[in-house]
Amino acid sequence: METHLEQGGNARNEAVSVWRTVGKAPRAGSGPEPPPETPRIPKAAYASSVFAFGQGQTRTSAELLFDSFSQPVAQGARSAAGGARHLLYRADPYQIDLQIQMGADRHALAITGQVLDLRQPELLGHGVSVVISNRSGDVVCTMTNQFGEFRNEIPNSGNLELEFPELTQQPVVIALRDPLDQSSTKSHARSDRIKSPRSKKRKKT
Repeated sequence: METHLEQGGNARNEAVSVWRTVGKAPRAGSGPEPPPETPRIPKAAYASSVFAFGQGQTRTSAELLFDSFSQPVAQGARSAAGGARHLLYRADPYQIDLQIQMGADRHALAITGQVLDLRQPELLGHGVSVVISNRSGDVVCTMTNQFGEFRNEIPNSGNLELEFPELTQQPVVIALRDPLDQSSTKSHARSDRIKSPRSKKRKKT
């Protein structure tokens, strides 16, 4: 083989060099594994992405306690979409406070939130992973600060999903459709109202 290679040209020698490098790659990749916390954020991002939906992952929906869009609008106030929306969720033993509003460029959603542990209210949810997705391929990973707060922006696609992959034993997910469309919330509330039947007039005989 060595005699054959010596008689070959530069192209053959370059090909041999490439394949020798490929042969060394498996040995070079068998080093120590990275720390467990290193791949945590990429794994969380994949778990919340559209590519992972429907692959058997069990997720828990948080319970909605308060939605400012479902409250009556004060007389004389504008009812157009685009105002800030305040939401309060509970995923025992945690409480998640959210505020959603338009971002600076008017094409993105600005999400501000805080995580509170109800078992120990004095200890705020520090270092909690948060994965924000618009269900259209955009995923933003962030983490709560020392006050349990987080803030980030994501392009507005009409859908919004927040996932807390490590908050409880199962990932906690909050999903919203048209998060700043107040009209959809109002129409749903109107459909739930029960109208009293009108009394029929008796015909005179």
